[in-house]
Amino acid sequence: MDETVAYVPMIRDMAEENRPRERLMRVGAQAVSTAELLAIILRTGVGGENVLRLAERLLSEFRDLPGLARATVAELTRVKGIGPAKAVEMKAALEVGRRLMASAPQEKPRVTSPADAANLLMSEMMFLEQEHLRLILLDTRNGVLSIPTIYKGSLNTSVVRIGELFRAALRENAAAFIVVHNHPSGDPSPSPEDVAVTRQIAQAGKLLDISLLDHIVIGHQRYVSLKERGLGFDG
Repeated sequence: MDETVAYVPMIRDMAEENRPRERLMRVGAQAVSTAELLAIILRTGVGGENVLRLAERLLSEFRDLPGLARATVAELTRVKGIGPAKAVEMKAALEVGRRLMASAPQEKPRVTSPADAANLLMSEMMFLEQEHLRLILLDTRNGVLSIPTIYKGSLNTSVVRIGELFRAALRENAAAFIVVHNHPSGDPSPSPEDVAVTRQIAQAGKLLDISLLDHIVIGHQRYVSLKERGLGFDG
């Protein structure tokens, strides 16, 4: 797979329509990624770091939103770029979200198309310097149960242990899942390794009765659905 390191522009250098606040106003809150929402709360990065990168670093360090929600203000302020004010603002926003979910537990994001899956993770993953492989775990109605990160670094058939993916799915009692990984070069064209991994996962899913619905490759503002292209899915 692709290991080329990509240049990460500052928010001010990004096209206006791709900035988190402008994207939220244009496409709505549900269509932007977790990292973009967090970047809007944080507002600024640190030491020349893109605020999206800071948001991605936080999500990675605390293992996504559940870990951030559990972290104390003191733990958050140990992260470079997070002072007491930003830590408190994050805790307040996460608590609002927790109370909303408690009052309406039936509300979950739903994934019904490759675009839905890509929109969940595009801005969060398109500027990562390493490849990350994540799963979008779904219930029987395509509601999102969780989006764990399974691997970081160069991915190939010798590295990806198919059982790790299915262990994550079984832990959440998922009915189906979507694999998502990024190409740091920005070109989402699937490699032969991407297709081979997809074929292995799809075949294992048939045996375990947990469906692989798609494999999405994220590039810079672009994505490819292997299912749509018929790559790695044998019908």
